[in-house]
Amino acid sequence: MTRSPTLSRRTLLGALAASGAAPLLPVPAATAQAAPITRPIPSTGEAMPVVGLGTWITFNVGDDPEARDDCAEVMRAFFAEGGRMIDSSPMYGSSQPVIGYGLAKLGRPPGLFSAEKVWTSSGAEGPGQIEESRRFWGVPRFDLMQVHNLLAWEAHLDTLFAMKAEGRLRYVGITTSEGRRHGEIERIMRERPIDFVQITYNILDREVEDRILPLAQDRGIGVIVNRPFRQGDLIHDVEGEPLPGWAGEIGCGSWAQILLKFIVSHPAVTCAIPATTRVDHMRENLGAARGPMPDAAMRRRMAADAEAL
Repeated sequence: MTRSPTLSRRTLLGALAASGAAPLLPVPAATAQAAPITRPIPSTGEAMPVVGLGTWITFNVGDDPEARDDCAEVMRAFFAEGGRMIDSSPMYGSSQPVIGYGLAKLGRPPGLFSAEKVWTSSGAEGPGQIEESRRFWGVPRFDLMQVHNLLAWEAHLDTLFAMKAEGRLRYVGITTSEGRRHGEIERIMRERPIDFVQITYNILDREVEDRILPLAQDRGIGVIVNRPFRQGDLIHDVEGEPLPGWAGEIGCGSWAQILLKFIVSHPAVTCAIPATTRVDHMRENLGAARGPMPDAAMRRRMAADAEAL
């Protein structure tokens, strides 16, 4: 979900950016910025800001100290802007220890909502992998653990529900990406008491609007949206295009905010998780969690205009 670092339409927002080489600062207790819009997690009512932080590709920086500090600075801006959910996976290379480094550097911000995944074909290996992930993050427990791309999902869900019953986990979920295995996703949503489903959804990939999103609403399941920019492709597609005249009506100053507001304005969506390596992009993304949200008529107009481009 990385985006181009040279988008001219973001010049204004770039003035707000902090240098990636700047020293890390403590996370402030509050900012002058308005708090982000939240949506309740259906199974508990806990408030969740509608824009979170993904780490696929972007946090896979190995042991490079400068790159690790860049990621920690993105996290600092994320928490300062009111963000909570950070999502990762054992599949994401070094992303987990990089998150742990950033959390330690920032003094372990209390607002963190930790969303992880179990990703192994062996159900017996699931608990050990989960514990390794927890050590990488340096958290006492995860808020949410998800079965990544439904790999060995039956065995892993048994493990996760047992952990939840024991108080070692707060929420249980499943994930898929790029529109795969929706039939199986639906079956699990109907048959198992999961708290979250993570799916791909954006202004052009709207298949989940027909069945997955309505089912989530009916079943009281939270929805996390991955790949909101098609790994940056949607941003590149509109590069150089002027913003639509209606952008100001919904408080959008960039295409990235338009694309995110389309997603998070759907009533079934709990949180979208764009990934980035840049502080200015992080602040831009969190800006989509503020201001007026498009109604159903505006959403139809947004989708039609995006398809026309």
